Amino acid sequence: MAKLGDDSFSIDAPVLRLDDLEPLIVARVAPVGGFEPVALRAARGRVLAHDVAALRDLPPFDNSAVDGYALRHADLAADGETRLAVVDRVTAGRVAARPLAAGEAVRIFTGAPMPAGADTVLMQEDARLDGETLVVPAGLKPGDNRRRAGEDIAVGGPMLPAGRRLAAADIALAAAQGLTALPVRRRVSVALFSTGDEIVEPGTALPPSGIYDANRYLLLALIEALGATVTDLGILGDDADALGDALRRAAAGHDLVITSGGVSTGEADHVRTAVERVGRLDFWRVAIKPGKPVAMGVLAGEDDARAAFVGLPGNPAAAFVTFVRVVRPLLLRLAGATPRQPMVLPVRAGFAHRKRPGRREYLRGSLRPGADGAPEAVVYRLEGAGAITSLTETDGLIEIGDDVTEVKPGDTVGFVSYAEITG
Repeated sequence: MAKLGDDSFSIDAPVLRLDDLEPLIVARVAPVGGFEPVALRAARGRVLAHDVAALRDLPPFDNSAVDGYALRHADLAADGETRLAVVDRVTAGRVAARPLAAGEAVRIFTGAPMPAGADTVLMQEDARLDGETLVVPAGLKPGDNRRRAGEDIAVGGPMLPAGRRLAAADIALAAAQGLTALPVRRRVSVALFSTGDEIVEPGTALPPSGIYDANRYLLLALIEALGATVTDLGILGDDADALGDALRRAAAGHDLVITSGGVSTGEADHVRTAVERVGRLDFWRVAIKPGKPVAMGVLAGEDDARAAFVGLPGNPAAAFVTFVRVVRPLLLRLAGATPRQPMVLPVRAGFAHRKRPGRREYLRGSLRPGADGAPEAVVYRLEGAGAITSLTETDGLIEIGDDVTEVKPGDTVGFVSYAEITG
């Protein structure tokens, strides 16, 4: 289970600013325990448990970077052409029959080992043949078009650091070293359920006052994309006792429990009450829009088990924004991943907007070419936190700083692509 104390997320401020959230998570939450080796085919998205050093030089031998002719640079004339005898032909996977002697060249192909004595390769596009004689033009520099052994990575050198979420290129590097498996942390286990008497499972009859549960399916996909395992606990009604029992059971077998809905200040919002019965709610307001009512705390389960808790808003766009900006860093920290702030691109605003100071605001929008061809951020037609199309018809989040009160066309705003924050 995650290593959590009763006061893991405790703060003094009534509203937590985003800039204070991630340092709080890093300081007070430890990664889950447990490691396992996984085959390279299953390693993508997993978090590396230990540093991995290079077992061998990459490339393992000097080789040609191009198709051409391998030669000794010392044989070349300082000015004018040089004529060399072509004495061998080397393809990838083969080696030259003998070391290269003075005045000789070898026809060579990309990836083939350099013949002993050769140190430079002439590209075939620059070569001219006169029968079996190679004519080398002036201007070739020592080492041109040669890849040295170990220039990519040297044996014993740092290759993959602990805490990295493994991507396709990382797996390719491990495979190039001859590895078949990598040591990774165990997956974070997450329990998820939606709350609300009005929430209905898709595929069932919809009552006049009901809405289908979109949030749970949104969050399931987001959590799984971050490499965690999810237990889908379905939908719970607005009953504080039933919610408390469900939270206690979920805390016993999971590292993190996530709910959506029921964390506001309304009389029917029972999640906050339920959490306080079975654990501690450290804060329930974050200075973010949409999604100010975000609850965060620690749940006590059976056998002294503890799990982190996050209660997200019920509106889908608000649930999405608060997940990527609040839950994502927590989930990655639990997974043991090295924290990295999402890349916020400064772009020109193609819209006007006003807001109150004190909250970071995220508008859903896209980048489009402006009149001068430079990219401009444009806002989706619906800004409400309940508009699901504001997520499906846009490319990312437009970030407006905490203390900014007005954006005018041409001002600089931040843009975070969905690809940056959902994988």
